[in-house]
Formats: sequence, C-alpha cells, structure tokens
Amino acid sequence: MAVIKRIAAVATSVAVFAGTALTVAPSASATSYNGCDYPRVCFYQTQPDWTIGMPDAAYQDVTTSYQNLSSRAYGADWVYNSRNDDRAMLRFTNGGSTYYKCLPPNGTIQFSPASTVTGIRIDTASTC
Repeated sequence: MAVIKRIAAVATSVAVFAGTALTVAPSASATSYNGCDYPRVCFYQTQPDWTIGMPDAAYQDVTTSYQNLSSRAYGADWVYNSRNDDRAMLRFTNGGSTYYKCLPPNGTIQFSPASTVTGIRIDTASTC
C-alpha cells in the first residue's frame, strides 16, 4: 500500500512540475499568413499560388536600394508583407513606364495583368 501511495505522490509531483514548466515557457511569436513566414515579403506568381498559400519567392533583408527580383518573384500577381514594422517598396512596370508602390506592414497587393513587378526595397519605416 505504501508503494502505491509513493507512486501516486511521484506521479502527482511530475504532473504539477510539467504543468508549471508549460505555463512558464515562453511561447513562439513567429507568425505566418498564407504560407508567408514572418519576417518575409512573399511573391505569388498566380492566383492559384495565392489561394493555396504557396509563395514562389520571399525576401527579408532590409536594403538601401532596390533589388532586382529573381525569376521566381519577377512578374508576380500577388505580394504579401508579413513584417510587422517594415514597409516594402515595390518597383513595377506598366505600359513601358516604371512605377513604385508602397506595401505597408501586413499588407497585400494584387498586380494587374498589365503590370510586371520587377524590384523590391524593404525599409525600416512602418508607414507608407
């Protein structure tokens, strides 16, 4: 009988300790939306890629100038900025002219078929 009480006491102690450890442990704060993990700016080539949450390319480095997009990002239909505090400046062409569009933190943009996104610059500014 004493052995059963001792086993029960040990099991209770282990359960209480495990519960306390889970309560005190910090939770992960990484977030993801539509397959785009924080802190990235993700490019989706087509509507189906966007719909199923499968980005074709992602960028995350803050830069001082525009980066030319890789072939997997160039001409994407959708772009999502998963960053919480940084805007993404996007360069695109339409009708032979070059334009620039600001994508705010946690923002999404859809480009028209007449537009071709060609470059990105990630800034530490949080507003457009």
